[in-house]
Amino acid sequence: MGTPAQDVEQYLADLEHPLKEGVLLLRAAILASDLPITEHIKWNAPSFRYEGEDRVTFRLQPRGKLQLIFHRGAKVRTDTAVFAFGDPSGLMTWPAPDRAVIDFPDLAAVTTHREQVSALVDRWVQT
Repeated sequence: MGTPAQDVEQYLADLEHPLKEGVLLLRAAILASDLPITEHIKWNAPSFRYEGEDRVTFRLQPRGKLQLIFHRGAKVRTDTAVFAFGDPSGLMTWPAPDRAVIDFPDLAAVTTHREQVSALVDRWVQT
């Protein structure tokens, strides 16, 4: 199970964002994973680590939307030409071969896709 962090708790307590409820729902879904996912603040937003490496990070700017960025850590990867990740949900867009984004325009999108996102995160962090 994921591990909540005190700095993230404080960050979220102070957060003023129109989709704050969506952030809280997605955070809970990610931390409910059976995997040992941890969290901290990165890029001025909650970010989730697996085996000590950042893998999924919220993007909360601009304030009118909410995104989850799926990345492969801070280190430069040389396997981007052969990297592949299947997205049966169709939620991910790919700004780079090894980086994906899921957009949540409103709370309804979060609640509709929360379980799919949780499954994607579980698979993604292990790639």
